[in-house]
Amino acid sequence: MIDDLASRIRLIRSPSIGPVTYRQLLSRFGTADAALAAVPDLAARGGGKAPAIVAEGAARAEIERVDKMGARYLALGQGLYPRLLAELSDAPPLLIAKGDFSLLDRQAVAIVGARNASAAACRFARGLAHGLGEEGLAVVSGLARGIDAAAHDGALEAGTIGVVAGGIDIFYPPENEERQRAMFERGLVVAEMPPGTEPRARHFPYRNRIIAGMSLGTVVVEAAPKSGSLITARLAGEAGREVMAVPGSPLDPRAQGCNQLIREGATLIQTAADVVEAIRPIDSRVRSGGVNYEPARSEFGETDNLARSAVEQLLGPSPVPVDELVRLSGLPSGLVQLVLLELDLAGRLDRHAGGKVSLR
Repeated sequence: MIDDLASRIRLIRSPSIGPVTYRQLLSRFGTADAALAAVPDLAARGGGKAPAIVAEGAARAEIERVDKMGARYLALGQGLYPRLLAELSDAPPLLIAKGDFSLLDRQAVAIVGARNASAAACRFARGLAHGLGEEGLAVVSGLARGIDAAAHDGALEAGTIGVVAGGIDIFYPPENEERQRAMFERGLVVAEMPPGTEPRARHFPYRNRIIAGMSLGTVVVEAAPKSGSLITARLAGEAGREVMAVPGSPLDPRAQGCNQLIREGATLIQTAADVVEAIRPIDSRVRSGGVNYEPARSEFGETDNLARSAVEQLLGPSPVPVDELVRLSGLPSGLVQLVLLELDLAGRLDRHAGGKVSLR
C-alpha cells in the first residue's frame, strides 16, 4: 500500500504531469507503478524528452511528514475520496486531509465571498452556515478572511470543511491559525499541495475547483466583479452544480458580483431553506447513483504514425476542444486521447480550461 502511494506521489509531483494526464495514465495502465514505467516510451513517441520523475526517496519523505502531522492521503478512486469531486475531469489525484473524515460522507454546500466583507454579510454567512448545518449539510469554504471565516465559524459545531491553497501545515492568512487548528479537531481541512507549500496566487484557482467540486452547490455572499468567488461559482456551474447568490445593495461594489450572478440565472438565496430547495435535484441525482466516478479504461494500445500526424495537424497555438479534434480527425476518442497524452508527456501540449488543448 505504501509502495503504491509513493508511486502515485512520484507521478503527480513530477513536472508536466497534471491531474488530467495522471488520470489518463492510471486509466490506461491500471497502477501508478506501471504508469511510471510507461512514461519514457510515451514521451518518446510524442517527440520529446520524458519529464524528470520525482525520486522515490522524496515521495517517502512526504509520506512520513504527513503521517507525523496526523493527516492522511485521499487517493482518487479509493476509499474516502470525495465522490462528487471525483466527477471532475481534473479532480486532484491526491488530497491530504486532517480532521473528522466522517464529514466526507455528508452532502455539502460551499459558501464563499469577499475577504473584505461587510459586517452584515459576515453575520448573514455565519447564520446561513449554521442553518445548513442544522439541515445535516456540511459547509465547505476556503479558510480565507471575511465570508469564508464566517461560514466556517457558523458551521463548526455541525460540520465544516476547509480547503487551503497551500500545504495543510501552513496557516494562511496567519490570523486563521486558531480557526484552522480548531477545524483539525472538530471539522476537516483538505489540501492538494504537499506539506510546507506556501500559497501562491496560481494555487487559489486550483483550490476553488475543489471547493466547487466537493459541493452540491455554491452560495456566493458578497463578491466584487472578477473576484475569486466568481471563479468558484463559474467552476460550480461548469461542473453541473447549483450556483446561488445572496443579493445586495446596488450601491455597494461588494454586491455587484452577486447581483450579476442572479441576473445571469443564479438562484437567489435568502435562507438555508432556499439552499436546500435549490440543491434537491442534484442531491437526488447523486443519491440515485446517477454519477459515474470511475474513468473508463481505453481499449487502445499504441498510436500509429498516421493517427499521430492527423491529430498534430489539427493542433496549433490556439486552444481547441478535444471533442472537436475527435470530430475533425474521424478517429476514435480513445485514440485521440492517447496521442494527446504522448504529446503532453513530451512537453509539447498545453491543457486549458474547458477541456481544450493547444500545441506548444
